[in-house]
Amino acid sequence: MATDTLEHQKKAFNDLYQHHDYYGVDDLLTEEHKLIRQAVRSFVKKEVTPIIDDYAQRADFPSHLIKRLGEIGAFGPHIPAEYGGGGLDEISYGIIMQEIERGDSGIRSTASVQGSLVMYPIYKFASEEQKHKWLPRLATGELMGCFGLTEPNHGSNPNGMETHFKDAGDHVILNGAKMWISNAPFADIAVVWAKNEQGRIRGLVVERGMEGFSTPTTHNKWSLRASATGELVFDNVKVPKENIFPEVEGLRGPLSCLSSARYGISWGAIGAALDCYDTALRYAQERVQFGRPIAGFQLTQKKLAEMITEITKAQLLAWRLGVLKNEGKATPAQISMAKRNNVEMAIKIAREARQILGGMGISGDYSIMRHSMNLESVITYEGTHDIHLLITGQDITGFNAFS
Repeated sequence: MATDTLEHQKKAFNDLYQHHDYYGVDDLLTEEHKLIRQAVRSFVKKEVTPIIDDYAQRADFPSHLIKRLGEIGAFGPHIPAEYGGGGLDEISYGIIMQEIERGDSGIRSTASVQGSLVMYPIYKFASEEQKHKWLPRLATGELMGCFGLTEPNHGSNPNGMETHFKDAGDHVILNGAKMWISNAPFADIAVVWAKNEQGRIRGLVVERGMEGFSTPTTHNKWSLRASATGELVFDNVKVPKENIFPEVEGLRGPLSCLSSARYGISWGAIGAALDCYDTALRYAQERVQFGRPIAGFQLTQKKLAEMITEITKAQLLAWRLGVLKNEGKATPAQISMAKRNNVEMAIKIAREARQILGGMGISGDYSIMRHSMNLESVITYEGTHDIHLLITGQDITGFNAFS
């Protein structure tokens, strides 16, 4: 290893990240938004960045962060305070996801699943008794949850799901399987979508310890290595009828949850992009070749200028979407556009940033390659890149390309 890279290696162990806001988007935020951002950013710098590369290298989830995520309000910040949530607005939720994903997409996934895919459907569709039973403990991280929709044979087509349940008196018998489930290996409860005997999709909560319910871990991932992923297997699981959501039927339930999660991802991806840009900018200003910093070369400046341009566009898109969400006006198609655009933006920036660092870009001493690998999952989950294009296409043309 060349000696002139050693100083860069030493600096890489310190989180030197500085916020980048080329268009003054901060002027659109409230003081509360900025305070929330600073609190989460400080948490990431102190508790995530110093340990995350080691956990990713070992493909291990840093479970000790769960309690801390609950303490900083990362679980269900947009859920009303009466149910244990933060009672914050949608922009606050987005900012929290952005700052956590600057640390790692997998840690953001843990928080995003808990808030948008577990707490949100319970808040939206459960009975008052169900809400008070689960939400306060989910908000603190005392209970952790996961979301069961994707199946081995049905990813982009959730309506084809095969998981089903039959009436058995005071309970139902659940059979089937779900896969690619974040948080599954350690989740205490699973919000599961399954078909009843009439073929209609219903939501129900399956609790760890129920006989026939298992959550095998998914191994050998090259992406989201510091996140726990697994399957949900239901083998004649007896689920009490009081665990079934009374207020929702059909795909409206799970798709509304996905909209909430996709919104968070549209902000989170910006965090990953900002971290890659910040690392590449600092490296380019310090790395000397041919007698001067490589930041002085035209092609490096082209890369960096394009990065901050795309980040700025994504910041404005996410902020506007947050305003629409706060006003109850954001449509699923608008959310799809932001998720697709911002994740694609982030993955391209990660690749360009890696090139600026040259060989050092693949080193675990820097976050870029980890972000790049993680974003390969983010661009696929909660609706693939192509599916979101078709959602936008249907919205603007009026024609359904899915069937």
